[in-house]
Amino acid sequence: MSDPYDKQIGGSHYQNMKIQPAEFINKNEMKFAEGNAIKYICRHINKGGKQDLEKAKHYIDMIIERDYGDEAEMSKTFTPSVDSGVDITYEGLSVDFPEGSENDKTEEEITVSFEGVDK
Repeated sequence: MSDPYDKQIGGSHYQNMKIQPAEFINKNEMKFAEGNAIKYICRHINKGGKQDLEKAKHYIDMIIERDYGDEAEMSKTFTPSVDSGVDITYEGLSVDFPEGSENDKTEEEITVSFEGVDK
C-alpha cells in the first residue's frame, strides 16, 4: 500500500511542505478545530490568502469558547487541597459542609472566593 501522505488530491498547496498538515494532525491525534486551524495557517500563502487566516482565526475562537468559555468554567468541580470533608461544586454552586461543623452555615452566610474574586 502506498503512503497516503505522498499524494494530495485537489491542488498542490501542501506538497512542498516538509510535513504536511494532515500527517501532523493525524499523528498527533488532534481534535477537529485544532486540525483545521493548523491546516488553514499552513496553506494561506499558497492558496486562500487572508481568507484562510480568517478561517484559522474562526477555528481558534471555537477552541477558546469550547475550552475556556463561561460554560467550561462553570462545569468544573473544585476540591479543597486539604481533606476537610467539604465538597465544592462550581456548577450552579453548591457547598456542602459536614453537619454540625463550625462551617455548617446557611446559603446566605457563605461567601465563596474563586481565584481571588468573590462570587
